[in-house]
Amino acid sequence: MNNATLRTGLLILAGLAAIVLFSSIFIVQQTQYALVLRFGAVQSEIRDPGVHFKMPLVDNVTYFDKRILDLDLPVQTVLSADRQNLEVDAFTRYRIVDPLKFYQAVNSIAVANQRLASFTNSAMRNVLANASRDAIVRTERAHLMNRIQEDVNKQTRNLGIEMIDVRLTRVDLPAANSQAVYQRMRTEREREAADLRANGQQRAQTIRAKAERDATVIRAEANRQAEELRGLGDADKNRILAEAFGQDPDFFAFYRSMQAYEAGLKSGDTRLVLSPDSEFFRYFNSASGRGGPASSARPAPAQ
Repeated sequence: MNNATLRTGLLILAGLAAIVLFSSIFIVQQTQYALVLRFGAVQSEIRDPGVHFKMPLVDNVTYFDKRILDLDLPVQTVLSADRQNLEVDAFTRYRIVDPLKFYQAVNSIAVANQRLASFTNSAMRNVLANASRDAIVRTERAHLMNRIQEDVNKQTRNLGIEMIDVRLTRVDLPAANSQAVYQRMRTEREREAADLRANGQQRAQTIRAKAERDATVIRAEANRQAEELRGLGDADKNRILAEAFGQDPDFFAFYRSMQAYEAGLKSGDTRLVLSPDSEFFRYFNSASGRGGPASSARPAPAQ
């Protein structure tokens, strides 16, 4: 009976020792900080990962994340230096660099996010209020984000937080203002398009008038050259006919009479009111053209 009691007592003591040993051991991961608290007071700050010990049933361990944390800020309406209301959407990245100071200042990530959002919105309003809309949207956006980050870092040093980055993801006009701006831009673009069309039509008319004038000049020059060439051709023709007439006047008279018969006596309703013994019909009376009363006349060379 005494042996059984002793064995039971030893088992109980072993169990209690295991419980005490288990409750006194805690593990810190590589992505964590740890604070050992005793009745709310900080006993130690642990930054290195590994297995650590604490007083069982007395000490508590609070963990904080070493990694970079994100905070998405709600859309804010900011007034720029040129009196333009802008809707700004931003987010921040930060990390805890001093867990003891962080615990003493804000105690938790939720409270830290609230404080950080307040600091960021305040810095964003102060910095963007001194910049124009074009500077915020296009020309100086990166510089302004760096200034906001520097201002927030100054305010978060007492929180044990380091601001890694501040980014303006969207900067836009409010919906009502956007419609007015878009309408004004559309009107300006339509006016520019109308000006371009008018200038284009004017240039087209100028080019068309010049082309028509050049075409008229070219046609006139071509007609002049054609008339000159036609005159030269007629002169050569008359010269050749005159030379031919001089070489054999009788054959030339016969040939021209045949041409006259071909042109004047065509098939169809051809009517001539002439005397049968007229000079026109002299080759009808004689093959030599000398018969009849008008045989001595010759037809003049064709012009």
